[in-house]
Parts: sequence; C-alpha cells; structure tokens
Amino acid sequence: MGALAFVDYHGEQVVLDGPEAVSLLASAGGLEAATVSACRDCRSRVLAAVALVDLLELAPVHPRAGELVEFADDAPTLHLYLVDAEARCRHRRWRDPGREEWLDAVAPRAGLPRRP
Repeated sequence: MGALAFVDYHGEQVVLDGPEAVSLLASAGGLEAATVSACRDCRSRVLAAVALVDLLELAPVHPRAGELVEFADDAPTLHLYLVDAEARCRHRRWRDPGREEWLDAVAPRAGLPRRP
C-alpha cells in the first residue's frame, strides 16, 4: 500500500507516505467510522471532518494524528477527501453522489477544472 493524501476543498493537503498510511489505517479501523462515501476499488473516500477528529482522538496514538486533527479542524467544508495517491483506479464502481463531490475537490489538484 502506498501514500495517502488528505485534501480539503481548497486543495490544501497532508500526505502520508506508505508506512504512515498503513499505520494510520490499522490504528483507526480503516477510517470507516469517518467515511461518508468511498470507492469500492481503492482507498479514496470522502471523510466527515468532525468524525475524523473524533476517530483520531480515540484511536491509538499515531505520529501524524495531531497534524491531521488540526487539518480537519481548519477544513473549509464539512468534508475532507482522501486520495489513494498510488492507485491507478478510475473509480468506475463508486456510484453514489460522494464520488462527484470527491472529484470536484480533487480535480483541481490534478489540473482539471472544477465543475460549475
């Protein structure tokens, strides 16, 4: 498993390398308790910022947890967007409306325009 990027709607991000990502997902139950919507084929997902903070505060201590809590607390919207940075997934089986919100948030990071 590779890197994960936590992205807010303005494109700010916190990136965890592979070992950090594996450790965080293991200690925080795969982030399921904070997940609003997720791709079926990779680790990309929409996360509720407040639920992520609660989850990280209850999970075993992770070296980057404080940074992620601060990032979530400062998020400009209620959601954060997790990007599976090394997956070559096209998210075709991600069918709920969260996929569109995720694309709107991460598309600018990939050099694509946001939808109006």
